[in-house]
Amino acid sequence: MNTFNDTLIKAAMGEKTDHVPVWYMRQAGRSQPEYRKIKEKYSLFEITHQPELGAYVTRLPVENYGVDAAILYKDIMSPLPAIGVNVDIKSGIGPVIDNPITSLKDIEKLGEIDPESDVPYVLDTIKILTQEQLSVPLIGFAGAPFTLASYMIEGGPSKNYNKTKAFMYAEPKAWFALMDKLAEMTITYGRSQIKAGASAFQIFDSWVGALNVADYRYYIKPIMEKIFSELKKEGVPLIMFGVGASHLAMEWHDLPLDVVGLDWRLPISEARQMGINKPVQGNLDPAILLAPWEVIEEKAKAILDQGMENPGYIFNLGHGVFPQVKPETLKRLTSFIHEYSANKNRG
Repeated sequence: MNTFNDTLIKAAMGEKTDHVPVWYMRQAGRSQPEYRKIKEKYSLFEITHQPELGAYVTRLPVENYGVDAAILYKDIMSPLPAIGVNVDIKSGIGPVIDNPITSLKDIEKLGEIDPESDVPYVLDTIKILTQEQLSVPLIGFAGAPFTLASYMIEGGPSKNYNKTKAFMYAEPKAWFALMDKLAEMTITYGRSQIKAGASAFQIFDSWVGALNVADYRYYIKPIMEKIFSELKKEGVPLIMFGVGASHLAMEWHDLPLDVVGLDWRLPISEARQMGINKPVQGNLDPAILLAPWEVIEEKAKAILDQGMENPGYIFNLGHGVFPQVKPETLKRLTSFIHEYSANKNRG
């Protein structure tokens, strides 16, 4: 195995690094021809249930692009069947749930996760990667309670989360019971990934931007406080990320986490002016990856200049890689980020 590249871990802990570390959300998968070939034979469900295959898909972008971290290839819905939620990932739609939550009774029926017996393939994939294959950190992850609850209540993807929010406002007792249930699941699931070898952990609250700050503070923040406080004991960097949630960035900054992930809507310089002094991760608009190289370079440079004003900066996109992005674009961008930041550091 090559020397271990721990640049991402150092940056996540706010330490100075020789170059800015980079990884891309959804780097494993849709935009890679090797992955598309695998998908002709196997579904997402089948790939994640075969540790050797899951490990291959996870490490592929590290080998192809030279990024500073791998992120486990799996879905935020992976732990839900273990607690009694019937999830089906439908092509072109996303996760669909045929037994949506409508009452406190439904929530009381939900079980608990035992990762070793319920998702052993996830843990085996992590072990294969961290013990045999990777020379960069592996980031484990989970979906946050609000985002998981939105699928569980809506029965699938939603544009406005009306049912979820109506349930939250109308059934506060049931809502907090559901949050507690999902928090316990996330803590247990997160711990098991870290124990298996993940050396950083990210929580995706993809849809929480649908809430205003007051509602976030009341209905969500105490739950996130609990999750991060528990996972903090595991001693790995913790990252938070959501889309369209710039108004919640300061709320995340208050939580016992290490890195605040930003989408493309909030410039890093503005986040710093707001008072965010923890390490940050982000935040090139993924749509820019479809523009000519000169545009990509100019935008990346502007983001790097802002990010590098403080130690503790991880370059990423403001959301996931699109299927249409060319692998060579990501490879070239990674090299550019490494070279530009290394030169700037030396200068």
